[in-house]
Order: sequence, then C-alpha cells, then structure tokens
Amino acid sequence: MSIITIGRQYGSDGRKIAQELAKRLGFAFYDKELIRLAAQESNIPYDELAKADEKRASIWAYPTQNEMITEDRWYYSVNDILYDTERKIIRAKAEKEDCVIVGRCANRILADRKDCLSVFIYAPLEYRIKTVMERDYLNEKEAKALIRKMDKQRRYHYNYFTDRNWEDMDEYDFCLDSSKCSIERCAKVLESVYRSLREE
Repeated sequence: MSIITIGRQYGSDGRKIAQELAKRLGFAFYDKELIRLAAQESNIPYDELAKADEKRASIWAYPTQNEMITEDRWYYSVNDILYDTERKIIRAKAEKEDCVIVGRCANRILADRKDCLSVFIYAPLEYRIKTVMERDYLNEKEAKALIRKMDKQRRYHYNYFTDRNWEDMDEYDFCLDSSKCSIERCAKVLESVYRSLREE
C-alpha cells in the first residue's frame, strides 16, 4: 500500500490529520495543491478553479466561455474540467510516489488500485461546531451554518461525480471518529492501520 485517500466531514480536522499522517510516513501530501496543478494543466486561473473546488456544477449554469478555455470545452462547466483534470493528476501521482490525498473523490478515482487505503474522518456535529468556532472565530450559529453548507457541497460533488454516497461507510476501508483523540493520536492510529495492512 502506497496511497492513502482521506475523505472528511467539515470541521473534523481531517486535513490536519492527513497532514500529520503524511509527515509521519514521509509521504507527499496533496490537498489544495491539486488545484494549483490543475490550473497549470488546464490553463485556467487558480482563483476560478478554487471557486469550483469540491462543488457540483449547477444544472442551470451557462456554458463556460472563459477566454482561457478552448472552444472544444465551452460546454463543460469549470467543475467538470477541474474534476477531469484532477482525476488525471491524482492517477499520475499515484503511479509515481507514495502520497496522502485529501478529498477530490480520490478513493473512487483510485478504487482499482490494491495499494490504496481509503479513509473517512468524521465527528459528531457538536464537536465540529466547537472546532469551527475556535478555528474560524465564528459564533455557534455561524459555525453550524458553515458546516452544513460545506458538507452539502462535498456531498453533492462526491455523489455527482461518482454516483455513490459520500457518507456511506462502505465506500471506505477505514472510518475514524476524530473526536475520540488528538490530531496526533488520530494520525498515529491511521499509521498503525496502514503499516499493519502493508505487512499482510
């Protein structure tokens, strides 16, 4: 096993856990860096791609006609172009290096690889509200609204592009409740899971 994909609920500290895990294993780490790579690959500005990151395009969206997008792609949304480009990048990275990849439907994109461990990190809503309040300096109502918005966007994105259910635990090899222990401890648990599976 040389690739670990991390799906995560908003406010579960999934990104921080993934970073710590990559550090412990000495693996490359990919999250928002995938957007930068996709911008270089597609010749679409980073800021425009970032707006579409892990979101499903509206069925009412107008055709994309950004001057950087060639005519053959006019009738694809930026979301579709970003997903297709990131999919190619994710598969290329998986061929070249050990890595931890956050989000972007990576578990489904790499589902055919036997050396991929897919993980989903979740936590009770109350825990995530507290995390987001402290991290983003929001009140309880604002934090709860942001969590619902971000989870909804990620759910739509995943379900739309994979035709699967983002929060279906059967989609993943291992699911972890991050409220049970610290970021470092969660990363250590995942490292142990990875190393034990690698030895089999």
